Amino acid sequence: MNLSKKMPPLGRYLFAAASCCWLAACVSTTTGPPASKPNDTDAASINFQLGIEYYRKGNYTLARDRLILSTELDPKRAIVWSTLATTYERVGNLRLAEEAHKTALKVGPRDFDVQNAYAVFLCGQQRYDAAEKQFESSIKAKTNDNPELMMTNAGVCFAQKPDYPKAESFFRRALERRPNHSEALLQMALLKHQTADDLTARAFIQRFLSLNPGGPGPLYLCVLIEEKLGDMSARTECANSLLRDFPESAESQRILQN
Repeated sequence: MNLSKKMPPLGRYLFAAASCCWLAACVSTTTGPPASKPNDTDAASINFQLGIEYYRKGNYTLARDRLILSTELDPKRAIVWSTLATTYERVGNLRLAEEAHKTALKVGPRDFDVQNAYAVFLCGQQRYDAAEKQFESSIKAKTNDNPELMMTNAGVCFAQKPDYPKAESFFRRALERRPNHSEALLQMALLKHQTADDLTARAFIQRFLSLNPGGPGPLYLCVLIEEKLGDMSARTECANSLLRDFPESAESQRILQN
């Protein structure tokens, strides 16, 4: 993770995860051929699952082709259109990506996953007002049992703009909804570090690390926060955890170089 003064890859990673957070849940664990000849709906589902598998492996061209076939066989599944839109983004066709997102919204107007994915797309295109509208629609969806995920995504979006006050308001909404929401805690720690409020950043990163085993990015952020606060003992503790648990990481190499 490059914790530069522009919004970090941590945020970009969140967008990627947010755009396809449903992928793992959609993949069937069934192996072998179907028991009987599939109808169009079954064939569409099979192609969707294959498209997701190709997507997860980074073969976006094959994923796109399978997802297109799935939409042709069963054009009424919003999640397929939304996944196709994300795949078009990966191959650099933003025009078709937006068309697929809009089709997904038309097919599933009350699907908060679809709304969230389109909001992420709009944010990536720096269309922040439109993105906020979509995020709020997703957050307020009655069927959305986890709106804190979309609140956190919205916060990352506006931190990248950057609009730190609005970003913070979304992160705090997420934490009001679920006080131990790890991603919101981590993003708040990062935001506070970037805005030179390292005492508050320390509180958030400590809460995060108390709930999670930690990774190279969060541990490196801990190092940077403690450096700013001048607590060399706490800095050494974070650095030692990073070097011990993730010795091959880019963050460990930065520690060793310094």
